[in-house]
Amino acid sequence: MTAAMPIARSSAQAVPPGSPWDALARELDAWAAAGRAATFWWRDDDATTDTPALRRLLDIAAARRVPLALAVIPAKAEPALFAALEGRAGIELLQHGYAHANHARPDAKKCELGSHRPAAVVMDELARARDRLAALSGGRALPVMVPPWNRIDSAIATALPSLGMRGLSVANPRAAKRDGAGLVRANAHIDVIDWTGGRDFVGTASALAAATGHLRARRAGTVDPDEPTCMLTHHLAHDEATWRFIDAFLTATVGHAAARWLPACQVFDVA
Repeated sequence: MTAAMPIARSSAQAVPPGSPWDALARELDAWAAAGRAATFWWRDDDATTDTPALRRLLDIAAARRVPLALAVIPAKAEPALFAALEGRAGIELLQHGYAHANHARPDAKKCELGSHRPAAVVMDELARARDRLAALSGGRALPVMVPPWNRIDSAIATALPSLGMRGLSVANPRAAKRDGAGLVRANAHIDVIDWTGGRDFVGTASALAAATGHLRARRAGTVDPDEPTCMLTHHLAHDEATWRFIDAFLTATVGHAAARWLPACQVFDVA
């Protein structure tokens, strides 16, 4: 499954009519016609250390001038990760749980921040993880929690403000910008990896359908119109087709007048 580089809508050429890229361009055109900005943000999970994949991710973000939020696993994070970020503009850090360890039953969906253990144990881990991430990053991490596997028990989520957390990011369209605990919710909508299949690229058609579908639902008001559309990536799991799509998607959106990529600090109101 390959991701051919699309032609920006502003170019003299056009994307193939009826293609998934054309559908995305038409949706962005509709936002432009309505005088609205189609906002996006980029979340990449499971950062722990400096790797060729991390460098490739950072280079793509820099080349396209798109802000990138790295969800870092605190218990596994190494100093090399933060050294690799030195001098890199537009990179923000989020807390990716504690150790990305599954505590669910074998027959249940994987979860680290669930109800499988006492809440006090989970919260103590998250507090230690927060402190370790702050020490390693020099206080750069934003007060935003990204639960591993995008799952978190409601009682744990409600208690996150006691750790100083101000944002929470899981998956699928949010119900409202702020939840009952006062956390800003901003979720992921475009997952580029087929986790239930071969764990490779989900395919251009599927990825663009997710992007265009969320944008269309926002414009129609059937989901929160103000929630930025989020591309979720996992740099350590990308095959070549995934890398090509990411670069193509960034190029296509950055090249459209209606699209606007936001830094995570703005998404979560922690600027």
